[in-house]
Amino acid sequence: MEHKALSIRPFIGSADFDVSRSFYRDFGFEEVVISPDMSLFKTGNFGFYLQDAYVRDWIDNTMLFLEVEDVHTFWEKLVALDLPAKYKNVRLGPIRVEHWGSECFVHDPCGILWHIGTFTAKS
Repeated sequence: MEHKALSIRPFIGSADFDVSRSFYRDFGFEEVVISPDMSLFKTGNFGFYLQDAYVRDWIDNTMLFLEVEDVHTFWEKLVALDLPAKYKNVRLGPIRVEHWGSECFVHDPCGILWHIGTFTAKS
């Protein structure tokens, strides 16, 4: 079956919805409020839904990959934001070089792990 998809938008949870909303705005996403307990966060044509919902097993196993043009430039801008100083439990992991490309890491306020990377070759 052929898909003519226009976007894919995962749903993620939050332990403290207001803190997570603030974090993602500071992280550089644009917020579109959908309802009192859900917002769409987007950058360009890509986005995800943040919910006011917390299920520990779900959150502890959520990872997202954000492909960027240049992970080194992204890393410099990310470090300058100083998000760990503003948000409890936020952690940054430095760039790692892998056989497929390079990536850095961000743990959001409730523990969701973001991989941010650049591929050396499209796969």
